[in-house]
Amino acid sequence: MAKLKMKTHKGAKKRFKITASGKFLQQRGVRGNKRNRPSRSQRAWGKDQPTSPANRRLLQVALPYGLD
Repeated sequence: MAKLKMKTHKGAKKRFKITASGKFLQQRGVRGNKRNRPSRSQRAWGKDQPTSPANRRLLQVALPYGLD
């Protein structure tokens, strides 16, 4: 019986990065309305933020081979 290949979730592939140590990074989703936002959160928009540990298992299923 042949082994089946798992498919990479293309939406997750475009939205997340995987570091060399295996951590998942994402960008914040509040980029639309730039007015009336604290400048502290505006500074974080350009940087990748680590994802929550609760989502790590879901991302490992969505990206079984990392980012090819």
